[in-house]
Amino acid sequence: MLTSFKPLYFLLFIFLLNPAAETTDPEYDLLIVNGKVLDGTGNPWYRADIAVTGDRIKAFGQLNGASAVRIIDATDFYVSPGFIDVHSHAAGGLADEKLSEARPLLSQGITTVIINPDGGGATDLAAQREQLQMHGLGVNVAQFVPHGAIRREVIGLDDVPPTPLELREMRNLVEKGMKIGAVGLSTGLFYAPASYAETGEIIELARVADEFNGIHQSHIRDESDYTIGVLAAVEELIEISRQSGIVGVVSHIKALGPNVWGTSMEIIEMIDKARDQEGLQIFADQYPYEASATGLSAALVPRWATAGGRQEFLNRLKSEETREKIMLEMEDNLARRGGADRIMMRNVRFDRSLEGKTLEDLAEDRGMTAVETALWLLQEGSPGIVSFNMRSDDVENFMRQPWTMTSSDGGLVEKGDGVPHPRNYGAFPRKLQTYSREQGVVDRGFAIRSMTSLSATVHRIPDRGLLRPGMVADIVVFDEDQLTDKATFTDPHQLSEGMIYVLVNGKPAIDEGELTGLFNGRILNRAE
Repeated sequence: MLTSFKPLYFLLFIFLLNPAAETTDPEYDLLIVNGKVLDGTGNPWYRADIAVTGDRIKAFGQLNGASAVRIIDATDFYVSPGFIDVHSHAAGGLADEKLSEARPLLSQGITTVIINPDGGGATDLAAQREQLQMHGLGVNVAQFVPHGAIRREVIGLDDVPPTPLELREMRNLVEKGMKIGAVGLSTGLFYAPASYAETGEIIELARVADEFNGIHQSHIRDESDYTIGVLAAVEELIEISRQSGIVGVVSHIKALGPNVWGTSMEIIEMIDKARDQEGLQIFADQYPYEASATGLSAALVPRWATAGGRQEFLNRLKSEETREKIMLEMEDNLARRGGADRIMMRNVRFDRSLEGKTLEDLAEDRGMTAVETALWLLQEGSPGIVSFNMRSDDVENFMRQPWTMTSSDGGLVEKGDGVPHPRNYGAFPRKLQTYSREQGVVDRGFAIRSMTSLSATVHRIPDRGLLRPGMVADIVVFDEDQLTDKATFTDPHQLSEGMIYVLVNGKPAIDEGELTGLFNGRILNRAE
């Protein structure tokens, strides 16, 4: 009888000799082992293992013998924190069911975006949060309180200062947004109606944001020599920080157009002086391209001509004297942009066939001057443009600064929806490949830091931007040999390649190079 139980007795005997043979549950949900870790500090890569349970990094280092439900061997790959896009126009796309997975962002390694830049976006941040979460989010989202949108709501589009009552209402709206959890105040002083605001108005609102540990991110008043000039515009941002105490960020820092090419070192010296001699917290963000994107009106039409809105602008064109004055100033603004051959049409909703053509091409086709063609376009609609207006040495000088973060200034658009700037699809891989690996403008660790820990620190986003125990598991694993920004200016609707794994809050949004369709993003609040 007992002979039939021999296998059972044998196993019991083995267990008594070796209790460790007992089956145990895995220690972690996920182990990423043997990767070349770029931890977000700026350090060069080193080998380390990362253990994840739930949405957190639970252990980090040499984790020999650790067990997990799943183990990823990252021997041939780089591992870093998920990238943070500090200047994103993705809000509208993320609220759209067709785009909310954020495929172009995830394919770049972006796991967090900060929306409502340039002073534009929703004034009711609570309602915006509801819209964003309606269909789920592929990435994490933090919000700015947008000054320009607030000014439009309270004052309208008139070129007037706020009354005391209006200023109080604007302050209340900023306070309301900050209490909800916004990371700070954004301004777009180049654009109407924010361009009608005097510096004192911004200082008053910045003080409100600073009370809540928020920052001030600004598309400064002039990136060229349209009005006060780029140097004075940077000084204005510094003065706002000087008077209010707030952290100041120059959005998508640049020297725009031939008239100011070569001024990057002067701007850098100004910021370094404010930081080193005055102790002011001044930073910048930048996208890695020599071309910008904006509206044709914003680029060429003088601000006084757009006061009151589009219909008022069209009414002014009916006066021959006023029209001639507008055209003369548009000629000057076109020269500031480098000429009609440097203006490429995008997002021309009334005639998609015009997209991808230069203003010079269209002028020749119509037998008109470039400014006459621009006015015709503006009377037909509100087209966007890509503007090739920067010089490589200025771009590189700004990129090398330890206070410069990486951004895209891009959004989410449907494939086939116009000819957008390729930064929508490729900004972060482009910086790593073109500017770091190929040209050596910055080293790899420095570039990663500008996309991760620096961004999280400046914007008071807790528990992200570093690979350390206790941090949220926003993690990217990429193959540097395959990493590429495929989007071009003429064919921009192409996803970047080279991301092998992208974790958003501990879950894979990209798994073995394939998008998973997972919606694991969250709305983030700044740290108090």
